[in-house]
Parts: sequence; C-alpha cells; structure tokens
Amino acid sequence: RSAQDYKPLVATTVLDKNGTIIDAIYSQYRIVITKRQMPPLLPMAFVAAEDSRYFEHGGLDIWSIFRAAVNNLRSGRRSQGGSTITQQVTRALMLSPEKSYFRKIKEAILAYRLDRMLTKEEILTIYLNEIYLGEGAYGVEAAARIYFSKKAKELNLSEIALLAGLPQSPSRYSPIKHIRAARARQRYVLNRMAEDGIISTASARRAYEQRLHLNPSGKYKAASGYFSDYVRTELEKQYGRKALFHEGLTVWTTLDSRLQKAAVTSLNHGLEHIRKRQRTTRSPQGALIALDSANGSIRALVGGADYRKSSYNRAVNAKRQPGSVFKPFIYATAFEKGFSPDTQLVDKPFSITNHDGSVWQPQNYSHRYYGPTSLRDALVFSRNIVTIKLLQKTGVQPVIRLAARAGITAELRPELPLALGASPVSVLEMTGAYTIFANHGLYHRPRAITRVRDRFGRVTPWPHPGAKKVLSPRTAETITAILTQVINRGTGKQARGIPGSAGKTGTSDNNRDAWFIGYTRNLTTGVWLGYDRSRTLGRGETGGRAAAPIWKEFMQTATGELQ
Repeated sequence: RSAQDYKPLVATTVLDKNGTIIDAIYSQYRIVITKRQMPPLLPMAFVAAEDSRYFEHGGLDIWSIFRAAVNNLRSGRRSQGGSTITQQVTRALMLSPEKSYFRKIKEAILAYRLDRMLTKEEILTIYLNEIYLGEGAYGVEAAARIYFSKKAKELNLSEIALLAGLPQSPSRYSPIKHIRAARARQRYVLNRMAEDGIISTASARRAYEQRLHLNPSGKYKAASGYFSDYVRTELEKQYGRKALFHEGLTVWTTLDSRLQKAAVTSLNHGLEHIRKRQRTTRSPQGALIALDSANGSIRALVGGADYRKSSYNRAVNAKRQPGSVFKPFIYATAFEKGFSPDTQLVDKPFSITNHDGSVWQPQNYSHRYYGPTSLRDALVFSRNIVTIKLLQKTGVQPVIRLAARAGITAELRPELPLALGASPVSVLEMTGAYTIFANHGLYHRPRAITRVRDRFGRVTPWPHPGAKKVLSPRTAETITAILTQVINRGTGKQARGIPGSAGKTGTSDNNRDAWFIGYTRNLTTGVWLGYDRSRTLGRGETGGRAAAPIWKEFMQTATGELQ
C-alpha cells in the first residue's frame, strides 16, 4: 500500500565504543538505507544492468518477456529471463521460489499492481535493499560492507559496477571466488551504463582499469568474536531471538577495538612462549579480560587462542581454580575485621583432620616455612600456611559473602582449601571482583552494552545497576598497597614496569592453571592460561612466569592507548 509498509528482515549491527562496526547478527544480512544514502550512480548502474527500460514500462516489459520466451523455446528450458526490477521485487516479497509458468503469470499481475501502488523511486529503493548479492549479503549496503568493508555511499564507480553485476548470478560472479567472471560482468555493466548515456565511454574505461581493492569483512569475527558472542547472549536475554535477528537493532558496546587487538596479540605471544619453553606441539588455551576500573565496562575480551578454531568462550563460560589470585579477598575480610598488614601469624607446618578422619597437610609452594610472618609479607609472597590460618580466624562464610558482593556467583565451597583458590570461578567474575580494590571498594557489574537503537530510531540505555559498596576505601587502599609490592618484590615481578600497578599471581595444583590479575587506576585486567582438558602447563609455568608477562605486554599497549 505504501513504501512505509516495507518491513524487511534487518540485521542487528554491533558497534564498538567509538562507533566502528564489529559484528552483524542476522538470518539475512541486510542493512536498510534510503536512496539519499546511496551514491547517485549506484541505482542507475543496477537499472542499466537489470532493467534498462525501468522508468518507461509499467512494471512489465513486454519486449523483454517476448525475447526471453523465444530463448526459452530455443533452449528447451525455463528461465527467469525477462523479469523487470518491479517483478524481482514482487518475487522477493510476495512469492515462493518455485519456477513455473503459473507463478510467472501471478508475478506479472502483482508487478503491474505494485507499479501503480508505489512510485518508481520507492520500488527501486526497495529493490536495492532486498536483492541478494552473494556471500550472505542482502541489499547494497550489506554487500558494500561484505566485499569492500565500507558503506554504500563510499563506493566508487568501479565498485558500484561490480555490485550491479551480481544479481544475475551472485555465486558465478562473486569477486571473492571468481574474480575473472566478476570483472567480465563488471565490464558489461560499465558498457551498458555508457550505452544508456549514464556515464561517458571514457569514464567506463577508467573505472574498469581502476584497481579493485577487495577487502572482505569476514563478518567482523576475527578479532572480537568472543566479545560479540557475549553481546549476542546478553541481547537475546533482553530482546529475544526474533528481534535480535530480524529487527535491525543498532547496539553500542563498551569494547575498545585497539585494546581488543592488543589483547589478542599479547595472549597469543604468551601462549607461543609456553609452547617453545615446554617444547610441545600441544596448544594451551587462555583468556584475557580488561575492564574499566571505574565502571566495569569491558574494554577487551578474548576467550581463547583462536576464535576460528574454537568459539568456546573461556573468559566467560569456563570455571577454573584461581589459586592464589583468590587470596586478597581473605585478607580484605581480615582487614575489615580489624586485622592490620603488620599482624603476624606463624608460618610453620601444621595439619588438619577432616570430618571423615582424613588428614590434610597444606604446604607453601616453595616447601619452605618462615616463622612469624606479617600479613603483608604473607600476601606479597603468597604464603599458603599463613593464609589458611588467617581464614580460620576470619571464618569461611564472611569471605564467601565478600566474594559474592564483589560479583562472584560461582559456588564457593565453605572449606579451608578456599584459601588456596580451590573453588573454580570464571575469568570474567574474578577480574570483575578485583575492580573493588582499584575503585575504592566500589563494585560495578561488568557490562558490554551501553545503549540500543531500534529500527525506528528510538534509543534505549542498557540497564545497568549502579555502584555497590563492598569494602571500605581504607581496606581497598591497603590491599592495593600490598599488591603493589607483589609486583615490586613478590611473586609478580615479571609484571613490573606499569606505573601505578598492583596485582596478584595464581597457580593451581600441578600448574594446571596460571593466572595474573592486576590493575591500575584506569584498567583492571585478568589473564588465565591452561588446557581445556585440565592438565599441567609444564614445569615452571606459574602465574608469575606464564601469565604475568602477557598482562604486562597488554598493559604497556593499553596504557599508551589510554593516555
């Protein structure tokens, strides 16, 4: 009835914090644009290639139909030849894909009616948004982004002609798979435009001779796939699958693409170092998350070594033993209860008899014992015995409650091995919990989305709870002062060199998991390394040796980018 009734399936577009596209979510990848958002030559190129008498006929081109019928009789086959742009719109919007003479008659009747219902410009705009152009792209805007990684309004004549040649057979003329055929079809389109007086012969020749710079987008997935999948999950919870795939949402996220690229590079460098040190062909995995310390915004998220090989998101979905990375929450609980960094406990061997009669004899990682030890030094040097004794004094439940207030939803077993990080947690939750130390005791739940715009232009801020006080500022500052010493003189010395940084190493039994979580005033970053099927990373692959250098490499880049 009117062009306003045209409601196609439209892709959801996901943007980073600076407005750069990082993903598209769709069943049909389509981004609807108006004719004003297209370069003037683009509609005319499609008219020249597909229906040169478009502005003259009434929806049906009798001469083209007659010519196609003769060709069909000669070849003995049915074809789609002779279809006008109006008929192609009718076919796409109103008819099934079957090929029959009955459907052809129905198509002709509907095209005739459509031509009287809408203007030529309206029909052409619908066509340019609806037509399939290969590689999953529906419409010229999607095709421009798929083939050239640019918007339709940025296309030059050479690129326009290439796209205009695709409707006849998108697979046969795909410039990605069949560049020679695509170039021949491009030449045909340019010649047709010259013959119809749309461009000069000289312009056609220059456009054909111009070098094509294909820059396939790869659906944006290579660098930010894990983050995009996390965003998809959050959007589906809020809007449902149908809206996500069909309703053309525009989603602004918190991702900093420059930091994301640095995160991917740093993680892969670290994993390669492990392979070389251990002289193994096995491929360890890893995850890295960087959060804005002040508000929990996710600036980078990497959930594995290579998204193309494994899309399982180890940063969000995997739960692994954090080892000593968990210890600061025990010390923070103690400081809230009145203990001080100078409080001393005796570091010496001891044993605990469990309820079942078994005996647990915990040890320090070094298998050495140091006698009276301040809580400060116990955390700086990650002394297990003192930490277990401190947990006995604070009680297990207060520590679990503190961790829960800091966003850790994983089940923490109320037992003394909690002091050694025995209860598995996710990298996202563990890193998010550390922001309370960087942010004066305040917790913001990690967030990936800031706002969403629907296809009608209505913008909705993404729901996000405000700050929650978890610790006193004094306790947060005390923990930070100690974790600064972890880097300066303790187990995290390989992370030295980042101004104003504090952090903690973590290593689970038999080096199955290596962690480092550290922060500055601006950024809190967590790194985890391990195998999917839990096995040792190798001799000496501790959090300090394996994870801390990755953290440092990333933070060096990130600190420069944030200044």
